[in-house]
Amino acid sequence: MAEPGKPEIRFETKEESNARREREFLALSPWERLKSFLRDIELNPPAEHERGEAKGNFIIRKRDHAGQG
Repeated sequence: MAEPGKPEIRFETKEESNARREREFLALSPWERLKSFLRDIELNPPAEHERGEAKGNFIIRKRDHAGQG
C-alpha cells in the first residue's frame, strides 16, 4: 500500500482503474466527494467547447479576491 501523498505506479487495465477509482470515490463521505469534485474542477477546468450550451443549470463560480479589500 502506498504512503499518502506519494505517487505509485500501477499496472492495470482501464476497466480495473475505473472500477478502483469509483470504489475509492464512493468510500468518501458526501462532503469529501464535494471537496474532491471542486478541487478537481479548479485544477482542470473544462474547456469552452466541453461546457456545452447554457441550460439554466446551477453554476458555482470562484470569486476573484485580488481586487477586493
